[in-house]
Amino acid sequence: MAWAAQRPLLVRGEPGTGKSQLARAAAQCLGRAFIAEVVHARTESQDLLWRFDTVGRLGDAQAAAGRQADSVELDPLDPQRYLSPGPLWWAFDWLGAEACYVRSRHRGARPPRPEGWTPEKGCVLLIDEIDKADSDVPNSLLEILGNRSFTVPWSNTVVGHSQETPLPLVIVTTNEERELPAAFLRRCLVLQYDLPGDLVPWLIERGAIHFPDCSRKVLERAANQLIQDRADAREAGVTRPGQAEYLDLLRAVTVLEPQEAGQLALLEKLSHFAYRKFRGADLGN
Repeated sequence: MAWAAQRPLLVRGEPGTGKSQLARAAAQCLGRAFIAEVVHARTESQDLLWRFDTVGRLGDAQAAAGRQADSVELDPLDPQRYLSPGPLWWAFDWLGAEACYVRSRHRGARPPRPEGWTPEKGCVLLIDEIDKADSDVPNSLLEILGNRSFTVPWSNTVVGHSQETPLPLVIVTTNEERELPAAFLRRCLVLQYDLPGDLVPWLIERGAIHFPDCSRKVLERAANQLIQDRADAREAGVTRPGQAEYLDLLRAVTVLEPQEAGQLALLEKLSHFAYRKFRGADLGN
């Protein structure tokens, strides 16, 4: 529906439920390039568009002070040499972003280009953990997606979506650490990722997919242990462990012990690292 309606898809749910992996799966199913940006507390709205290495340019200017200019290089401090494309630039105009990336001396991240893929096949853009940023980031994202274009300073270039390529499918995730602006929520389609009430069989099924050599007894013991630790964490008012911690624990025991008996012996000991991530006093023990 998000693809057909040309709206961002906001995926909500507790950590470790696979929200980010949904975007990777969508890119693979649609045959599109995958572009990802993980948001943090210092992320600004322009970081989704471009990045400018102010510190690098200042350092180059200081190093060049007093030296004779290179006649071959007309302007070594050309601002465009310190400009690198952000995720929305890649999503809207891959070829233009590549040209900017090649020209830049201080390059940021470059999304992987799938084998046999061309920009006409489109992209899936993941904006991960948007709730960590200030409210102006989701609001700016909404405005840019609505306009389908933005202007790049220093070059007065307008980056916009081409009619020859499909609009990017934008998937945004949140862990609900901060309330998102109401205007942003209204313009998104929302998918809620909730863990099922009967969690043990659900975990066992997924554990068996990831670790087919793991016995059901080990899968069940790890799942029951997770249920207990989730109850303790809820009572203490701290973040509950989930599917990600369950899979981490299974991965550890299968790597460290090849036999079922050794894996069962390890489960209780390792769960204190995989499941209990807060101080004992927080959990009442």
